[in-house]
Amino acid sequence: MSDLSVTFRRGVLTALIGPNGCGKSTLLKAILRLVDVSNGKVTLDGQDIETLGRRDLARRVAYLPQESACPDYMTLGELVELGGHARRMLLGGPSDEDRRLFADALRIVGLEKMAHRQMNTLSGGQRQRAWIAMVLAQNADIILMDEPVNHLDVTYQYSVLELIRDLIETHGKTVVAVLHDLNLAAAFADDVVMMAEGRIVSVGPVRETLDEGNIRRVFGVDADVFERGGRLVCLPQRAERTPSRHLSFHP
Repeated sequence: MSDLSVTFRRGVLTALIGPNGCGKSTLLKAILRLVDVSNGKVTLDGQDIETLGRRDLARRVAYLPQESACPDYMTLGELVELGGHARRMLLGGPSDEDRRLFADALRIVGLEKMAHRQMNTLSGGQRQRAWIAMVLAQNADIILMDEPVNHLDVTYQYSVLELIRDLIETHGKTVVAVLHDLNLAAAFADDVVMMAEGRIVSVGPVRETLDEGNIRRVFGVDADVFERGGRLVCLPQRAERTPSRHLSFHP
């Protein structure tokens, strides 16, 4: 990535959109200092994150990576407790405040009665909610999510994104999430950052940014963007193809 500059607004869901390999995940990792920034700097409320200790940064920014894994025997409650380690001293156990946060995190994601369940007994949607609960237990105001609805069916995609909306609107969180589905971004995000080849193509509110021209510049496809029932809809056009000859196989 080069010549990249972007500001994320507080208290909204910003969707990072772009083709595979364009730098979306790298941008999130740069914010977290998981990859080096060779030029320029990343600031949080005007403060260079390089001046923050790892623990201080973890108290302010939580991260849900693209792929998450844990031992099958681990219970949901044990997983959520891991989120508290970012705020505790190395040898310190959970405090009463920590335990309250753990309980609140499970309640927010709707899994408060499943703390005893092993992770391998949960459905795909429940497991994703479990990882979000772990992130919430970190108690950071800013949450970065790399493809939070990846590998989920439509029902669970909407369920998880509705939960993310609730985190913002009810609990005051700021969320930056990598999303691949343009219609999910249009339905749930407030702002959109559109990326291609390691650079920012366009950034702004969804209705001002997610248009035919930007989709063409980012993905190289033509699309119709229109409103239906008060919601923005993105419909990629099928490319015209030269009719091909039929293949036949004979024994």
